[in-house]
Amino acid sequence: MRLAVVSSDGENVDLHLGKGNTIYVYDWDGKLTFRERREIEISKDSKHQGGKVIKACSDCDVLISVQYGFKSKIKAEDAGIKLVMDEGPVCEVLKRYIDHVRFMEN
Repeated sequence: MRLAVVSSDGENVDLHLGKGNTIYVYDWDGKLTFRERREIEISKDSKHQGGKVIKACSDCDVLISVQYGFKSKIKAEDAGIKLVMDEGPVCEVLKRYIDHVRFMEN
């Protein structure tokens, strides 16, 4: 499973999806592996930019941010990406999500 988090510093999930100018991508196949940092050109003054972030995550299964809007939810569903709202240290956010997936599988 490929997971992406929206983060200003790589250490904290701390941005709204539409303001996510940096995402960090991880793979999880029983162990978590950092893959890459992706830069996205986001205008600080524009609204509704979640589509840019979703497009940049087209190879991801899950995209985690502090918050997202209704339009982004629809775009993500169309792209086959699950949006998740959470915030805090990246390692804790990813652990919570993985723990939830494991729980739901059992």
